[in-house]
Amino acid sequence: MIPYLVYFVQFHEDFRLPELEALAKLENVKIKFNREEYSNDNPFFIVELESDEEAKRLIRRSILIKYIIQLWTTGNDYPEVYKNLKSFDSEKYKPYETSTFKFMVETYNGTRTMKEQVDIINTFSFLPFTGNIDLKKPANTFMVLEKYPAPTEPPCKIYMGKLVGSGDRQLVATYDLKKRKYLGTTSMDAELSLIMSNMALVRQNSLVLDPFVGTGSFLITCSHYGAFTLGSDIDGRQIRGKGKTSIATNIEQYNMKKRVLGTIVSDMAHHPWRNNGELFDAIVTDVNGVRAGAKKIGLNTEKYDAPPPTKRDVMNPRYPLTVPYEMEQVLIDLIEFASKYLVIGGRLVYWLPTNSEEYNKNDIPQHPSLKLIANSEQSFGKWSRRLITMEKIKKYEDIRLTGEGNTGHYQFRHFYFYGKDQDHNSDEEKRN
Repeated sequence: MIPYLVYFVQFHEDFRLPELEALAKLENVKIKFNREEYSNDNPFFIVELESDEEAKRLIRRSILIKYIIQLWTTGNDYPEVYKNLKSFDSEKYKPYETSTFKFMVETYNGTRTMKEQVDIINTFSFLPFTGNIDLKKPANTFMVLEKYPAPTEPPCKIYMGKLVGSGDRQLVATYDLKKRKYLGTTSMDAELSLIMSNMALVRQNSLVLDPFVGTGSFLITCSHYGAFTLGSDIDGRQIRGKGKTSIATNIEQYNMKKRVLGTIVSDMAHHPWRNNGELFDAIVTDVNGVRAGAKKIGLNTEKYDAPPPTKRDVMNPRYPLTVPYEMEQVLIDLIEFASKYLVIGGRLVYWLPTNSEEYNKNDIPQHPSLKLIANSEQSFGKWSRRLITMEKIKKYEDIRLTGEGNTGHYQFRHFYFYGKDQDHNSDEEKRN
């Protein structure tokens, strides 16, 4: 095994290691690392891989990794780095002696002027590289990476090695919401949508469902990776859109017509999928209802004794009545659905909103058929949302889950709008 340095981006820190592990499984790459050495405060992380080819495959679709470098040496200062490089057998340098090359200097938590960078590069002139310098398309790129404890202090750690590959961060700009023609209040940003696709192990010809499809963000990003996607939502207005824009507009914008199979109007409690078992390779979704209030098909008995009569024909379709759908019950139905309709090895990736003060790891709904893979927090102060990744490990067991009244997501919409203890009138009362 060969040591490599993973250079992460320094945001969405809680998502970085889970994405790395997901990509290793997706690409069937054997990877070793010491989990205790990982820190959200440090973008540098050393792993062991079998070859440069494996390293390239590992990060070719990563959103949270800048670079992966074949690590040659580390040191607390430059003299230590030089000493280590000079101690290598000459055979190590032979593959690079006559090829074109360039050097790059990267800093974390500190800065270097261009002149300082050039001066640092020149200190490596003792290396036996006789090829031409090519700043545009070199055969090999060598990197020096500095980690600073504080901007005003000297570097505390220096890494040196050969650049092997880069992540796929340009996709974030490709699918940026600012460029998208159809948006809604719950449209998920491109970066997180792409990360979720990686966590779900979405690949060519996967069948992926988003049961809270909204404006279709996950349909687009999962389809980008070659999946066939389906979406459903109880709010048909989101699907149909307004005026000349809709989910179909986005599908056409990104040329995904052959990958997005369609959308339907349904909820998690009343869906059209046949009860004959495993169907989807992944379920990727944002459980909506925090801002707009989730709904499901049902009769509001305070208003109606029975559904109002409506003539059903092509010109006058009947739309079902809906009732509020509490977050805790939505999650129970989602977990139940995933445990039944995912294939073995398929993944459920969804957002769990929680009250930060009351959250407990036991709040996450569990099912014997599903294994918790990752739980990554995006904090917003008093509340947060957690990206939950679960994998189906065995056949469905008919064990109906029940809600707990003391979870961090219990009555979360109440907490989000009104605070922890404040009384409020229901939305229904305010409308009346």
